[in-house]
Amino acid sequence: MKEQLEQIQKEALEKIAAAETMNELQEIRIAYLGKKGSLTAVLKGMGKLSKEERPIVGEAANNVRQSITASLEEKTAQLEEKMMEKQLEEESIDVTLPGRPVRVGGPHLLTSIVEEIEDLFIGMGYEVKEGPEVETDYFNFEALNLPKNHPARDMQDSFYITNEILLRTHTSPMQARTMLEYKGVKPVKMICPGKVYRRDTDDATHSHQFTQIEGLYVDKNVRMSDLKGTLSIFAKKMFGEDREIRLRPSYFPFTEPSVEMDISCKVCHGKGCNVCKGTGWIEILGAGMVHPKVLSMAGYDPEVYSGFAFGMGPERIAMLKYGIDDIRRFYTNDIRFLKQFHHA
Repeated sequence: MKEQLEQIQKEALEKIAAAETMNELQEIRIAYLGKKGSLTAVLKGMGKLSKEERPIVGEAANNVRQSITASLEEKTAQLEEKMMEKQLEEESIDVTLPGRPVRVGGPHLLTSIVEEIEDLFIGMGYEVKEGPEVETDYFNFEALNLPKNHPARDMQDSFYITNEILLRTHTSPMQARTMLEYKGVKPVKMICPGKVYRRDTDDATHSHQFTQIEGLYVDKNVRMSDLKGTLSIFAKKMFGEDREIRLRPSYFPFTEPSVEMDISCKVCHGKGCNVCKGTGWIEILGAGMVHPKVLSMAGYDPEVYSGFAFGMGPERIAMLKYGIDDIRRFYTNDIRFLKQFHHA
């Protein structure tokens, strides 16, 4: 049995010396020192030995176990050192290489456009209002002269949550809310920027969620000429001093009369090109004089007060100002697109 132990020791030490991975060492440990290992199997046969032979064989078995264990520990330390050296080599850093530049972010293009428009109208005495994106049917439609079953509701296919709650289709509800807040006695001069939602198929010029800025001015003796002058200042500040505007008759339930505003094409300067479809003009926003019914429902006497309202889309303004051909570019988070406008 003593010769058998010596043979086990020799084989184990040879295999340990030849091992190249931690997994191989673990397999050797189990094969020789485990519960079903070679050394354990030999020790189970000690019961057949005489009383004189047992201490001798037991001591020899302990020496073999200690030898194998010591060899395993030494080899483990060697392999761990090699692994560490390899890892350090692979993860080494050349400190002489130039550092990677840290890119500094900037405002989103739409944020910049909205802030630019806000600054313009604040300079003209307007205040900025914000309202809920989840709105009641009353403020979204009825308070704006769009009673239930009104055919013009089909112009704004809506996301309803309940029969009376929906995602707002425009920021116009803040016009009604603000007039009610002022209780029909205080002049109103406000704009309301924010997100709006409509059931629309996303394509190059449409989105189910987009941004809108509504404006409202209510006071005594407000006239259509005041609206035209305000919109002319807006067009020149946003698109250049050489821009001209024109107002075309249109229809909106909450204004009467209603108009569409066009600006002269910056490419052809009104001569006609493919950008303006040969007309020399580009549609930019809708506006009009506040409907007397809207004033009455908000507590203002239409015999005393009058006003104008307008609504514009910052996406459309940005597309025209910077020559962007697809509204979806604003929402796809493509850094190559966005970083072009950090200066904006």
